[in-house]
Amino acid sequence: MSSLSDRLANARKRDQEVSGARQESADSPESAPQPPPPAAPAAGDQPFDPLFSPIDGAAKPAQAAAPAAPSTPAPAAQTTPATTPRATTSPQPTAPSTPERTQTAGDAGKAAPKRQPDPAPNLRRSMPGAGDRLEELKTAVHTELLRQLGPRLYGSDMDQNELDRQVRSVLNEVLSHQERPISNSDRQRITQEISDDILGYGPIEPYLRDAEVSEVMVNGPSSIWLERGGKLVAADAVFADEKHLRRTIDKIVSRIGRRVDESSPMVDARLPDGSRVNAVIPPLAVDGSALTIRKFAADPLEVSDLVRFGSLTPDTAEFLDACVRGRLNIIVSGSTGAGKTTTLNVLSSFIPHDERIVTIEDAAELQLKQEHVVRLESRPSNLEGKGAVSIRDLVKNSLRMRPDRIIVGEVRDASALDMLQAMNTGHDGSICTLHSNGPRDTLSRMETMVLMAGMDLPVRAIREQVASAVDLIVHQTRFKDGSRKITHLTEVERMEGDVITLQDVFVYDHQAGWDAEGKALGTLKSTGLRPKFLEKMAYSNVEVNPMLFSAGRRA
Repeated sequence: MSSLSDRLANARKRDQEVSGARQESADSPESAPQPPPPAAPAAGDQPFDPLFSPIDGAAKPAQAAAPAAPSTPAPAAQTTPATTPRATTSPQPTAPSTPERTQTAGDAGKAAPKRQPDPAPNLRRSMPGAGDRLEELKTAVHTELLRQLGPRLYGSDMDQNELDRQVRSVLNEVLSHQERPISNSDRQRITQEISDDILGYGPIEPYLRDAEVSEVMVNGPSSIWLERGGKLVAADAVFADEKHLRRTIDKIVSRIGRRVDESSPMVDARLPDGSRVNAVIPPLAVDGSALTIRKFAADPLEVSDLVRFGSLTPDTAEFLDACVRGRLNIIVSGSTGAGKTTTLNVLSSFIPHDERIVTIEDAAELQLKQEHVVRLESRPSNLEGKGAVSIRDLVKNSLRMRPDRIIVGEVRDASALDMLQAMNTGHDGSICTLHSNGPRDTLSRMETMVLMAGMDLPVRAIREQVASAVDLIVHQTRFKDGSRKITHLTEVERMEGDVITLQDVFVYDHQAGWDAEGKALGTLKSTGLRPKFLEKMAYSNVEVNPMLFSAGRRA
């Protein structure tokens, strides 16, 4: 009996320590992390009691496997309810279980309000919304489509229409075998988005198809902006991540044999329709890759469109037509986005169809309608830093191609010297564009770019070349309301001392102001001065109505 008494005493002592630890853990849930306490027994189950475990064969194995809480001394006040019912020496398990079970249930009731909010966030995280479900479905369908079509997606020998037909056929087949139910609207959305990713340029593809959008600007994967009606607006679309955006950029530049990577993080390219593309990737682009696409209309704008838009007037259109046919050398100047290339396209449409035209550009975007056109495009260096062909190299080479007209998309470097040489060596009627803030700044920039050629030429000699080569400056401006208008038609006359004299033939009337909606009301007006290059135009059998130059006449 003495042995049994000792065992009962030791068991009661251990039970007091366990109960004290449970009480302390339940009263202080915010305390330092502790090993999890044993699960509370369900109604009717017998809690684990170490007193009966060694000798009572009826103890449940699951209860015996419950982890024991760490031993900590319990306060005296907490030992009374636990020790009072255990004064009996009876090995019956039901006697000591009731107080312990009541205390545990009460403790759980106290802690329940603090643990209740936890399952809710977990439940929300485990139940994705409709958007997440569609994204998962889109990813699965996209992966399966790539697996089935494989390299056929990028085969250069496959017609674009045939590729589009195969992609949509396989896409419909894959969607029909999906186990998840999907509505018709969601099916159409997924079909369109995956088709845009594979056949087009991802989330920006709808905006490239939108005729009202003139420019698409991507400032990282989660920021897309549009120019619509001359105003900037945010687009309701994003790329999945930086990798998605980089794949789109690589798809654009690789089609014209160019590359963009860390060794060459900037690139100029074009889309198949002639739209201009510029891309900058990290580390130069800090917030993610930047992609800028300036769209060109599928059907090039004509002079009637510019007259309708208010960019020029019928009289100035007639005057410019005569200037091009009269083989004047013309520079189209203006700021970025002012519409220089569009105006250059319109001017080139006045060139007679029996002349040979050579166009030179960084990225081929001019859309000439004449039949006898040779298009040249510059090329960047390769991975070894070799093989670059600049605009200047192409201008030099074009002089040996028997051109009647040379058209340079944009003069921005030392190629200005070669362009002036071409204009002064019998290639009259040449046209180019140049960035500047006004007609006078156009000549200053031309001088600066000639000096970039490295030739130690005096400034006066450069200005004489410019005055002799250039006949007309067409300056274009983008107004605050988003409209683009020609503001100056300026004749380059001659040298007077060390200064090139200019004469405005038509000037935009800024005094007309703005209407209630903020639209510019001005138009081009004649200055009343007759240009001196009318004699040069007469040599080409081109005459101009003298009434166009009446003072104050609205052009």
